[in-house]
Amino acid sequence: MGHYFTNEKLDSKEELVNVNIKETHLKFYTDKGVFSKQGLDFGTRTLLEAIDFVEGSVLDLGCGYGPIGIYLKKVFNVEMDMIDINERSLKLAIKNAKLNKVDINAFMSDGYEKINQKYDFIISNPPIRVGKEKLISLLVGAKDHLKKDGALIIVINKNQGAKSMAEFLSQFYSVNILEKNKGFYVIKALNN
Repeated sequence: MGHYFTNEKLDSKEELVNVNIKETHLKFYTDKGVFSKQGLDFGTRTLLEAIDFVEGSVLDLGCGYGPIGIYLKKVFNVEMDMIDINERSLKLAIKNAKLNKVDINAFMSDGYEKINQKYDFIISNPPIRVGKEKLISLLVGAKDHLKKDGALIIVINKNQGAKSMAEFLSQFYSVNILEKNKGFYVIKALNN
């Protein structure tokens, strides 16, 4: 997936996938070169099924083709910003928002580079493959973009360091585990 962060031009082959999350049916166009093009990955599903409440303003960090932000907008009707570094993913997220009849604000940003507000929630299936240093800057950096008592909610597999990441984040946030499912940890980090 190295091409993902460089916006290298790849052949395109869009496909439409159907997704059911809890009681909500959604459709998404996916394409070559985007994360989980076959459909909703298990980590993202675990994340979304663990979230029973969000309100106010939400940032979908690394939105990909849009399942997190679109689902949360559809179910909770929050103010939704969605960012990604990949141009193809962003175009798909915008197309998928229209397809699912939700109003979102999606734009290109390398991490928080173009973020100039604070959110009630930042939610992500973070890009583990960016490397530890960049990943930590995204997760700890969320603190600067969350309102007081706002929360970062992420999903990480235990094989990719979920336990140690939860412990590390507890230096900066009040951390609790919302869900554990087949090795995936949904971590809530409260900015208090």
